[in-house]
Amino acid sequence: MHALPHQAVWPADRLAEARAVIADVAHHSDHLIRLACHVLITHGETSAERKHARILLVVIDARRPLRRAQRQDDDGRAEP
Repeated sequence: MHALPHQAVWPADRLAEARAVIADVAHHSDHLIRLACHVLITHGETSAERKHARILLVVIDARRPLRRAQRQDDDGRAEP
């Protein structure tokens, strides 16, 4: 099997995309933000970048129960 020349470029591209998502969290879904955080936690270049991604992931995950609670109606049943 031969290594393709562009294989060495993909990690840098994914890191750049993850950083762009994190830089503009207001315009991206929680799912995409979580994915970007995981990329940065795993492949971030500095310990500070990895730490900030872990913190943001905790914040995003903490918002999840609040959104479920907001969808409940007065009877305590979740809306479809």
